Amino acid sequence: MCSTPPPTLLQHLRRFLKFGIVGGFGFLCDTGTVYGLRSVLGLSAATLVSYFVAATFTWILNRLWTFRGVGHHDHPILQWLRFLSANSLGFFLNRGVVYTLFYAFPLCVHYPVLALAAGCVAGALANFNLSQKMVFREKPPTSALELAEMTVEIPSTDHTRNTEP
Repeated sequence: MCSTPPPTLLQHLRRFLKFGIVGGFGFLCDTGTVYGLRSVLGLSAATLVSYFVAATFTWILNRLWTFRGVGHHDHPILQWLRFLSANSLGFFLNRGVVYTLFYAFPLCVHYPVLALAAGCVAGALANFNLSQKMVFREKPPTSALELAEMTVEIPSTDHTRNTEP
């Protein structure tokens, strides 16, 4: 079986830049959805709905551009669900900052784009790392243990070797 070599530092940086560009488009989608739904649903509900709209939009762009050809061994719906799951930490960072700013600074209630931008930055790094490790993987894990090791970067160990002198 042929294995894909791990990405180089340059490939990581290129992916991170692409991920950031996609995130910028996601921010525009997020902001547009909040402003579009705010009068219908209210600010809090519009902010919640907009996250899922923007997350779906960024998953599609990341799948087609940032991580083109990587992680396509899974059904797209399963990959999308894993994307939402993997980015849940980023979701809590993002929306935690957004709602905190809404509560603490009335200016952010009048101009939600300020809170949305701060939330976007708060969740970006976590989302990139978890998306790369759990969603757009170079190779699928062969077991749940291997998935856990891939996620937290635990090097595989050979448990059959005795390490005592």
